[in-house]
Amino acid sequence: MENSVWQLIQDLSTKQGISEIVINDPKRVFVERQGQFIQLNVSISKKDIYDFAKEVALFNKKEFDALNPILDGSLPDGSRVNVISEPYCQGSPAVTIRRYSKSIRSFDDDNSVFGLNPKFVEFFKAVVGSRCNIIVSGGTGVGKTTFINLLLKEMSPADRVITIEDTKELTLPFPNVVRLEVFSPSKEYKGLSSRELVKNTLRMRPDRIIVGEVRGGELFDLLQAMNTGHDGSMSSIHANSPGECLSRMENLFLMAGFEVPFQVVRKQMAQGIDFIIQLGRDREGKRIVREVMEITGMEGPNILSQMVATTEDGKLSFTGVTPSNRDRLHHEGGLEKDFFN
Repeated sequence: MENSVWQLIQDLSTKQGISEIVINDPKRVFVERQGQFIQLNVSISKKDIYDFAKEVALFNKKEFDALNPILDGSLPDGSRVNVISEPYCQGSPAVTIRRYSKSIRSFDDDNSVFGLNPKFVEFFKAVVGSRCNIIVSGGTGVGKTTFINLLLKEMSPADRVITIEDTKELTLPFPNVVRLEVFSPSKEYKGLSSRELVKNTLRMRPDRIIVGEVRGGELFDLLQAMNTGHDGSMSSIHANSPGECLSRMENLFLMAGFEVPFQVVRKQMAQGIDFIIQLGRDREGKRIVREVMEITGMEGPNILSQMVATTEDGKLSFTGVTPSNRDRLHHEGGLEKDFFN
């Protein structure tokens, strides 16, 4: 008899607009569509949930048992999955599946994706082409990984790219790519942290370094890389505004235990990061680009920045401020000289 969890995933695979599948317990199953959770009239067995988790663990070369009650991994279709076991949740394991979007492969497939118009698509292509360093900022479920995947498609196939992820979600259709994945210690593996992988990446002759999401001390090593010739690197961070993104990066330094003066931290950030792209949702729950901030340098102890684009009346618009990287965007990214006029 087929596992009811796998059957549910298969049944939902043809449904459009579903970004999340959550199983709270055998009788409470929900899907997220455009930011709203909808309960399904389905029932699955507790045994099937455990069997599903063990199969996912096997697929990801991980363990799911009493000593490893949290499982982060991916499904064969690329969707991300998290499972947490009893007794840390009541009744049965809780399953959260972030659906992998197959419908949007590049900006050219849908140049209105994330609420963009063709002029902004041209701008973002130039930002990638000119090898600017990018941080994609946003809250939970706003599409940070999806947006980074769109940016990655605009890179040159000649670039050597190294990616570091907790769970493999990035897609790069180019030949010279090495994909590194964080593993916790287990019976079979020593385990390597994100920071250890980023540090090792610097010995692998990368042109660009892509970190799926920074959550700790690896930020220090990523900024070091951004400041030492690895232009065009990217990562994402969990924050609700560009200003909060900068504050969160400072806090990550502090929480990681670095005894570095905050002015030094800010200087690393100011010199390493070119643009922060802020994602969010509109009133209808659709994922959008809310703001684009450019980091322009430092004045005393403060990071200088300017807003290049912001949302007005529900639409992303250029503010009229000309980026300090304009010449770079023109010469290396191919933007017309009068693009910002």
